[in-house]
This record gives sequence, C-alpha cells and structure tokens, in this order.
Amino acid sequence: MSTKAFAAHSAESPLEPISFDRRELRPDDVAIEIEYCGVCHTDIHFAQNDWGFTRYPVVPGHEIIGRVTAVGDKVTAYREGDRVGVGCMVDSCRSCNACESGLEQYCSEGNTATYNGIDRYDGSITFGGYSERIVVSERFVVNVPDKLDPAAAAPLLCAGITTYSPLRHFGIGAGHKVGVIGMGGLGHMGIKFAKAFGAEVTLFTRSENKVAEARNQGADHVIVSTDREQMQAAADQFDFLLDTIPVQHDLNPYLNCLKYDGTHILVGLVEPIEPTIHAGQLVMKRRRLAGSLIGGMPETQEVLDFCAEHDIRCDVEMLDIRNINEAYERMKRGDVKYRFVIDMASLRDMEA
Repeated sequence: MSTKAFAAHSAESPLEPISFDRRELRPDDVAIEIEYCGVCHTDIHFAQNDWGFTRYPVVPGHEIIGRVTAVGDKVTAYREGDRVGVGCMVDSCRSCNACESGLEQYCSEGNTATYNGIDRYDGSITFGGYSERIVVSERFVVNVPDKLDPAAAAPLLCAGITTYSPLRHFGIGAGHKVGVIGMGGLGHMGIKFAKAFGAEVTLFTRSENKVAEARNQGADHVIVSTDREQMQAAADQFDFLLDTIPVQHDLNPYLNCLKYDGTHILVGLVEPIEPTIHAGQLVMKRRRLAGSLIGGMPETQEVLDFCAEHDIRCDVEMLDIRNINEAYERMKRGDVKYRFVIDMASLRDMEA
C-alpha cells in the first residue's frame, strides 16, 4: 500500500516527504494507522549516519501509537480498532534463549529494528514511524491501555522502557538510593520510575536551572555535577546510578559516588567510553559497570500497564511533522521538555 512518510536521503540532507509501498499482510501481521510517533535522539544519529551504518533512504521513528486497521488470518491478539503500540524492534529469530525468555532485544541473531533493519523474510529495509502506517507481526505489537494519553504514551515505547527495564532488572525499590544522571527524555522518566518503585532519587545535572524542574519531576535531591564540593559530599552514597547521557562524559566522578557493590548502569551511551575508566574505581569497592537495552515484548507491555496503573506519563511537546528538521536542531541544543511527539494528522493534512 502506498504510504507517505518523511525520510533522510543522506547524512547531509534534511528530512523530506517521500512515498513508498508497505508490504501486504502476512498471516501474523497487524496493519496500523499511525496516530503519534515520538522523536528519539537515536533518530538523529541514524538520519545523520553518526554510527556509520545507515541505509538510505531512512524513515526514522520507533515510538509508535496507532489504530489497527487490518489483521492477518492467524492473528488472535488484536482486531480492527484496537489502539496499539510499536517500539524499537519488529522481529527477532524467535527461537534463541533470549527470545524464548521474552528478551527479544538480546536476540542472539540480532533483533530486526523498526527502521534501518533488514526484514528477515524478504530482505527489504524496514521503514519506521514517521509515516502514515506500518505493518508489524503481532508478537511485536503491544496494547495501549485506555487510561493512557496516546500521545504521551508514545515515548514509553523507547524512553520509557529503556529506563524501566534496568530499574526492574536490578530490583530497585524501597531503601535504595538511586542517582539519575541527566534529565532529558530518558532521565525524566528514570526519575518517575525510580520514585514509583519506592527509591530515594537524586538527579545529577550539569545545569543549575534544572534543580527546580527535577524536584517537580519527583526527585528528592539534586546534585550539580560541576560543583566539586557537592560531588565530594556524594562519595560512597548511592546503590545505583542510571546514566542516561547519550554523549561522551567522564564516568569516574560518578563511579566515586557509588557505595561498595554499587552499580552504574549505562542506557544512553553506545560508543567507546572516553575518557578512560580508572579500574580502581571498580576494583577497590567491588562496583559494577553495567548496560541495558530497551526491554523485551512482555516487559514493554508491562511498562505501559505500570504507567496506566500509577498515572505515569512522559512530558511531551507536540510536533507538526513539517517542522521535524527544526525539532532535530532543538534536540541537539537540549531545547525540548522532554520529548517531541509527532501528530500524524499533520502528515495526513499534507495530502489535501
């Protein structure tokens, strides 16, 4: 089916309108008309080929909310009219230990990304949510609870699950002191989830002007990481640090803030760490440096249900898709609180 979208055609070009054909339904597929799509910093990395493996044209978008318009003849979980979500992946091998454990994000063969991935059946390149519609296997679709604002729910499919999954995996709860490093799209959700789990939460930020914002998000304390005295006072204080910063930064001062047996969890940085970590920071206090990648499909459903139950939402700024390039520039400057979400009605309006 002919589908309108926005795509980048090179690392230097802006995103612009294109048309392409979505595939016909396979027996286990769900066809979805997209209502909202969040804008993730990863979208910028792919559009601009920051990681060196973008396949052009690239249609970004992996925080997708929409309505089911059709289902394959073997689909049992969804029907026309259901409001559903699609996150960062649309397939996996489905048979390795990770997949059989509901951890498809760690598929031994590599999961198929919602965009810039290679379809396991026909070899085509996957196109994401900056588009009118998408076709996805029902295994990689989640139900959106009625209680959730659908626009605010879109970023839960990446920013939400990226912060929820490690907090849940490491058993964070009452009695724990948790530091959240950075307060962008991921960080503000990390604060909300850690508080909902019962932890005492501190935001680490380089910016004095985020102190009041952090408290409004639920942080119990705020440490300005450029203040040496504040960082020294935080030494050996934290059980966990959730590091949401997506660019290079010195981990050593933060590691010093962990108690013995403390854990520093990376969810933002996916590049070689610079500057070098001093191994003594880990060895002398039996500290751990860990990483975490989104969540599997059962946990992605879990985070939506948890947010509905606990009245948690992502703070969003609605976006006309025609302003997507301006939005990218604003994101680079940190000028969004805290996630852009594209209203896909703006794409449909372009058809008139």
